[in-house]
Amino acid sequence: MKRKVIRGAMALFILLAMVITQSISVSAAASKFVTSVNTTSKVVALTFDDGADGANTNKILDILAKNNVKATFFLTGSGANNHPQYIKNIAAKGHQLGNHSYTHPDFTKLTATQMKSELDRTEALIKSLTGKTTKPIFRAPFGAVNSPVLSGVGASGYGYTIQWNIDTVDWKGLTASQINTKVQTNIKPGSIVLMHTGAGAPGTPLALPTMISQLKAKGYKFVTVSQLLAYQNTSTNKTYTVKSGDTLYSIARTYGVTVSALAAANNITNYSLIYVGQVLIIPTTTVTPPTTTVKYTVKSGDTLYKIATMYNTTVAKIAAANNITNVNSIYVGQVLVIPGTTITPPITTVKYTVKLGDTLYKIATMYNTTVAKIAAANNITNVSLISVGQVLTIPK
Repeated sequence: MKRKVIRGAMALFILLAMVITQSISVSAAASKFVTSVNTTSKVVALTFDDGADGANTNKILDILAKNNVKATFFLTGSGANNHPQYIKNIAAKGHQLGNHSYTHPDFTKLTATQMKSELDRTEALIKSLTGKTTKPIFRAPFGAVNSPVLSGVGASGYGYTIQWNIDTVDWKGLTASQINTKVQTNIKPGSIVLMHTGAGAPGTPLALPTMISQLKAKGYKFVTVSQLLAYQNTSTNKTYTVKSGDTLYSIARTYGVTVSALAAANNITNYSLIYVGQVLIIPTTTVTPPTTTVKYTVKSGDTLYKIATMYNTTVAKIAAANNITNVNSIYVGQVLVIPGTTITPPITTVKYTVKLGDTLYKIATMYNTTVAKIAAANNITNVSLISVGQVLTIPK
């Protein structure tokens, strides 16, 4: 009888442990993927990834101090081991610290346990050096992120996976002028700029003084990533809290917006990845002023049908607006008036055929756009799922 009671108690204990474990795993929200912040305020976050050498760290810190700019540094454990004093200097200057893993591996190839180890080891080392935490911000090595990564990172206490909308590609050895041009031509309120501290990016400390002064002249204020997140603009938009059974599609339908617009407003790259309790911004619909006279110059290979399809009108309407009696008789260089009061010119797009080894992040970087924009333009719901030979539309 006594043995039965003990066995029963043990079974109950195991059952309770399973329930508690399941509750913890369910409650751990996935990390939120952020490329920039939706705001009308002219704020920008300068971010620096610190690798093994960190050769330019102190130069960068001196320039930031002279210009009274606070930035965010994503630190690796290996780098902290190699140059601990640099890491202490970053913290002492009041900059925000983020986790960039320990050995800089591709997180999409790691198990949840391996991810946790990478993050925990780095956090422990940075805390021992600076007394400061890297939570709640993480930056994925190589920018490699998918759904399991966001789940694993979120479970480890990192609520935000910070990407960027301006990649300076400074690690390729670009000049100061090239780096600054990339920033100035792509800046927008709420931008996150990616730069590096290593010897492979010698142009970065040279570019910073001009970059900062020109952005200040444009009215921009420099903030850390956490400060930037506080600027997320919800004042002009409705919000919706995700309930059980919701999908991005059902929410979009309820509010009369597109799934891609809803995803873009919330920095969602995987349309299937929303969770109960998540607060979504519902973007407002903007009306484009009507264009009454759009003109189009006929190119080689064009037909009236092709042009009509491009502008969402009919062959008959184009023919009537241009006094064309034979719809098969148009010529290269001919300027056509496209009739209608709600017609807007088509957006010029680029086509790209996926090659072996490609990722959406790699292609987005190549064309200076974002993963979310390419996914939306091609109706891709899983950003990790592209195939060799697939033809992608690259939006401008």
